[in-house]
Amino acid sequence: MSDSIRDLIVIGAGPAGMAAALAARRRGLDVLLLDEQPDVGGQIYRSITTTDAQRQRILGPDYSHGETLAQAVKAAGVEHWPGTAVWQVDTDKTVHALRGGANHHIAAKALVIATGAMERPFPVPGWTLPGVMTAGAGQILLKNAALVPSAPVVLAGCGPLLYLLAAQYLRAGVKIQAILDTADGTDWRLAIRHATALLAGWGYVRKGLGLLREIKAAGVPFHQGVEQLRIEGAGADAAEAVAFTRRGQAHRIACGLVLLHQGVVPNNQVTWSLRARHHWDDKQLSWVPTCDDWGQTSLPGIYVAGDGAGIGGALVAELQGELAGIAVANALGQGTCQDGEAQRARIRQHLAIRPFLNQQYRPRDAFRIPADEVIVCRCEEVTAGSIRAQVALGCSGPNQTKSFSRCGMGPCQGRQCGLTVTEVIAQATGLPPSDVGYYRIRPPLKSLTLAQLASE
Repeated sequence: MSDSIRDLIVIGAGPAGMAAALAARRRGLDVLLLDEQPDVGGQIYRSITTTDAQRQRILGPDYSHGETLAQAVKAAGVEHWPGTAVWQVDTDKTVHALRGGANHHIAAKALVIATGAMERPFPVPGWTLPGVMTAGAGQILLKNAALVPSAPVVLAGCGPLLYLLAAQYLRAGVKIQAILDTADGTDWRLAIRHATALLAGWGYVRKGLGLLREIKAAGVPFHQGVEQLRIEGAGADAAEAVAFTRRGQAHRIACGLVLLHQGVVPNNQVTWSLRARHHWDDKQLSWVPTCDDWGQTSLPGIYVAGDGAGIGGALVAELQGELAGIAVANALGQGTCQDGEAQRARIRQHLAIRPFLNQQYRPRDAFRIPADEVIVCRCEEVTAGSIRAQVALGCSGPNQTKSFSRCGMGPCQGRQCGLTVTEVIAQATGLPPSDVGYYRIRPPLKSLTLAQLASE
């Protein structure tokens, strides 16, 4: 099914996507907003239009902020297609998507890709056992369906989301057996070096300290400097315990549910599939698309806004989305030729604390580049040792691992293993990740049937 050409298609209805659609629509553009979820909000504001007061109290005021943006998008009359899975994007700005079982291809004069972030892989022994999930998955269940664990849970890893989920679980009455923090606690020398930035971002510092106070007041056992983390389960049937060392001493906690998290990284499958230019960001340990100060990629008329362009958080994503919407309106002659400097100034203010966070919660090498026996590609059950063996045979990059082992060819299309494979190969070859590269992403980006493909 073909639709008439649109001024702008926005892929993703999180804070960046909503803000981009709203800014463009307010300037008279014909905007189409696409998202897989039943309503706007994305992951960060998931279910914001249908949540109740109790869930808003549990999730906190930062979550509730999304309701204002969601209502503004609806009031502006932005055309929104929920339940829509984008499976291919062409460089001529044609978007191929499944909606209601029907295949649509929609042409546009400009695209804003606002697909947000995904959790960084956390490949440790036992991470594929039943009963082991990501912290983000736990939060999605809380936002989407008010589901929380009925049994005690262990949270392991590092980063602000881990502490946020812990506080939200405590407000919901969940028993937390322990928090296993793989960071060493606050590095005061680092904090002193970043004192100016911490003062500029004091609002974020205050929120973080508040979460830690909330966790401490609840009496949750909090282990910092955790190393050699592994999940144990007899016969690989289910998680039974989590084991770790701390300050040279071995510890073991019996538990059936472990939530892992060590930060988020840009979800840039769409930009990789478009062959847009990317670069390796050693501060965030991830690939990011190369963009100008409006968010435009190396492909004219195609923009990236939000965490897909580099991790900055919800408020930065909203401002970047607004910038991209203004840029498209300016380019199409329907804007007021705003220079965007007001938005950029606010973005700089919000990002002031990011260098500190990137160093404070930088995942340890051992938790990103696993030992030989650890599974890296969950879909095809490929271990880190297998990848190293392939390197010894002459494999020089992630795309060769597909030929050797089908690594990255499963249902997730490399999302869960891509960064790990790049870093394992980099370590084995002595090359920087920027030279090793990433998977060559091909459509379909999401699964579809042969019948749906034929209908195109």
